[in-house]
Amino acid sequence: MKFQILQENLGKAVSIASRFTSAKAQLPVLGNILISTQKTKVYFNSTNLEVSVSVQVGSKIETEGEISIPSRVISELVSSLPKETISIESEKEQLKISTSGFSSKILGMNSSDFPKVPTSISKDKSVSLPLKEFLEALSLTTFATSVDETRPVLTGVLFLWDKSGLTMVATDGFRLSRKRMVFDIQKAQKGESAVIIPKLVLSELSRLGSEGDEVLFSLLEKEKQVVFGTDGIVLSSRLLEGEYPDFAKIIPKTSSLKVFLDKEEFARAVKLASVFARDAANMVKIKILKDSIKVSAESGNSGSQETEVEAKVEDPERVARGEWEIAFNYRFLEDFLHSVRGEEVKMEFTTPDKAGVFTDSSDKEYLHLIMPVKIQS
Repeated sequence: MKFQILQENLGKAVSIASRFTSAKAQLPVLGNILISTQKTKVYFNSTNLEVSVSVQVGSKIETEGEISIPSRVISELVSSLPKETISIESEKEQLKISTSGFSSKILGMNSSDFPKVPTSISKDKSVSLPLKEFLEALSLTTFATSVDETRPVLTGVLFLWDKSGLTMVATDGFRLSRKRMVFDIQKAQKGESAVIIPKLVLSELSRLGSEGDEVLFSLLEKEKQVVFGTDGIVLSSRLLEGEYPDFAKIIPKTSSLKVFLDKEEFARAVKLASVFARDAANMVKIKILKDSIKVSAESGNSGSQETEVEAKVEDPERVARGEWEIAFNYRFLEDFLHSVRGEEVKMEFTTPDKAGVFTDSSDKEYLHLIMPVKIQS
């Protein structure tokens, strides 16, 4: 194998590939990046057996071949090289890197030991998703996934496909995010399908997929894998197996109280309350009045505070019949408020012991649900 490549392109490809390597002692090859050449492209592949990546870079190829190289060594080396053309050549199980005034030999491993990684995605067998809308949908859902590995299905995002679009759902048992993307699927799924995709690969897509107009989605049912393709990068991941909770049952069908608020003013009130809520199990109280709400928190160690925010309350008569108060974990409120794009948010309630429904007034396809915290009498 012999080729020439720009340092900027090499550094970017190695940096991306190195994020998917693993330092497992029992499988040393997982700490490597597989470098291979084909026609006019160089492929940088890596995997930790959960998530895999293949980065394609255009290059001047003299001879084809492949070699597996330790990720840490090549990452540190390439990042310090000057920004010019670099010559790379493999001989047996060594990789020679050279540029003006510099040469190095890196000891590699036999490429035949490297696990197979998807390096391409077929447009004919995949669904094209509008990139900007898809990345926005990820930002509205992935934060609500669970970190509790005892319930693996909740550490991923549920993808529900139908012929008119995609619904994404994430929950950790205390909150739930649901975002629907409505678009024309040219090669629509046959009927409905549902898969659970780990948060890790979706988070990586958010980091990588800022360029281009589309991201390709392909499901490998036999391999129980999902593959994404965007801008010269192919990401693949195993699917999470198990039955996702019936989330539709916990979303209230009706509400008896609706409150409309300026997002920034509400976020400021929650942030002020968080100063004291941190010492009180993260609890902030929301008291609903005729034309405003009061956001408060109290700490036995630090003190207390209360902020009043103007609001449009759709049922002020109901509020007038008595004080209406509900409490939430302030971190959950902040996560929701940081995720939405609109200027106004809507809160809907049934009773103080039932989940509150939070929406962005400018996005009818997005819904967030938060379970309340019990207020001690």
